Amino acid sequence: MPVAIDISINPLPDDIKRQLQSKVDGKTKPLGALGRLERLALQVGQIQGTLSPKLVKPVMLVFAGDHGVATAGVSPFPQEVTRQMVLNFLGGGAAINVFARQNGIAVRVVDAGVNYDFGDVEGLIDAKIGLGTRNFLEGEAMTREECEAAISRGAVLAAQEIAQGTNVLGFGEMGIGNTSSAAIITSKICGLPLAQCVGRGTGLDDDGLQKKQTLLAEAVARHGTAIDPLDVLAAFGGFEIAMMAGAMLGAAQRGALLLIDGYIATSALLVAANLQPAIKDYCVFAHESGEPGHARQLAWLGVEPLLSLDMRLGEGTGAALAYPLVQAAVNFLNEMASFESAGVSGRSEQ
Repeated sequence: MPVAIDISINPLPDDIKRQLQSKVDGKTKPLGALGRLERLALQVGQIQGTLSPKLVKPVMLVFAGDHGVATAGVSPFPQEVTRQMVLNFLGGGAAINVFARQNGIAVRVVDAGVNYDFGDVEGLIDAKIGLGTRNFLEGEAMTREECEAAISRGAVLAAQEIAQGTNVLGFGEMGIGNTSSAAIITSKICGLPLAQCVGRGTGLDDDGLQKKQTLLAEAVARHGTAIDPLDVLAAFGGFEIAMMAGAMLGAAQRGALLLIDGYIATSALLVAANLQPAIKDYCVFAHESGEPGHARQLAWLGVEPLLSLDMRLGEGTGAALAYPLVQAAVNFLNEMASFESAGVSGRSEQ
């Protein structure tokens, strides 16, 4: 099986952009009056290479994985919550299920590396690399081979969804302890002080936040010399983060639109963007998380999120909530009358 890091992603073509802009400007509105929606319409049209883009069978991939560092007290929730939430996803009772149902998005739950043997559970995609990562306070979370295997499996999963007809993929996650991984990945890749990237995660109080900051700083001091993004991911990441990065790469390579959720999903995108910078052209950044490091990730990437709702749940919830705005952009491009078709006088040059 080819390793996903060999994937090549092309920048969006410019040849259709002028035609798309002309179509947008010809709608019955002042120039630029629909703001961000106009830029979204241009982006989707460029990705699909058409003046009449369509959003087909949107899918939310929710990757789950456990982290050895969770046993060190970096989260107020025990590790078994990952397993319990996977079952909640499959039962349709989580926030992502609610928002996805509301917006016509199919949810796929992927076991990337939960510390539990689910057996033959209906609806669960078994892509398990291992029973959770190792505790990165003591050594590397995963080997380079495990990291590349997770990336490769993620790319295959995205390719399978696209082969079944979707052209919109959202990315969510579940894994107790994964904000700790995201914090170190963000600090290392973006070149930021670690303290600026560490947040409260699932609700740490002040003492818990201080403990988390101290533990993560110790881990970086002990074995944080890695610079290469894949080495950083292997040392401090999670199977769900690595698999999500691979799925993002695989989806962009095949010309899908990517809905990027919050802090954890963007940490995966940081890795993917270091490998293939053009992937950003295919991404819609759904929202700005309440985790303090997320705004810094977005600033480093030079992108602007659609929403800012103080959310920090993960699961793909922000991506699901942002999807109707993408639909609105595509719908106005396809359905809104032009000045010519409506018989409305256009803007006169002064």
